[in-house]
Amino acid sequence: MGINSTEVSYGFGQMGSMICATTATLTPPDGKVIVAITMLDNTIFAASGGLVADNDITAGLEYISTDTAAHDAVLSPDRGESGAGGEVADTIEFPKGVTIYGRWTQVKNNAATPILLYIGN
Repeated sequence: MGINSTEVSYGFGQMGSMICATTATLTPPDGKVIVAITMLDNTIFAASGGLVADNDITAGLEYISTDTAAHDAVLSPDRGESGAGGEVADTIEFPKGVTIYGRWTQVKNNAATPILLYIGN
C-alpha cells in the first residue's frame, strides 16, 4: 500500500506548472519556488537573472544559477557546508528533453525557446 504524502508532492512540483516560449521573466506565486525545469528545445538561460537560486549556503542548500556558482562558496570558517568546483551556468546550453531540479525564485530564458516549469513549496 502506498503512502500519500503531501509533503513530498508539494516539494516536487504538485503546486502547478507553467510553460513559456518567450524571454519573459517568470516567477512562481508568493511563498512558492520553481522546483524543476524541462527543456522543450535546446535552452540557454539569460546570463543575469536567468536562474535565480533559492540558496541557503549555511544549510548546504545550493542550486545552479546564472549569477553565482553553486557549491563553490568560500566560507569562513569552512564548516563543510559547501562543496568546491561548481560553476556559474550562464553560458551552458541545456539540451532538449533534459529536466533540471532545484529551487529557483526566478527564471528567464535567453531566447524564445519553450520551457516547462514546475512549482513547489
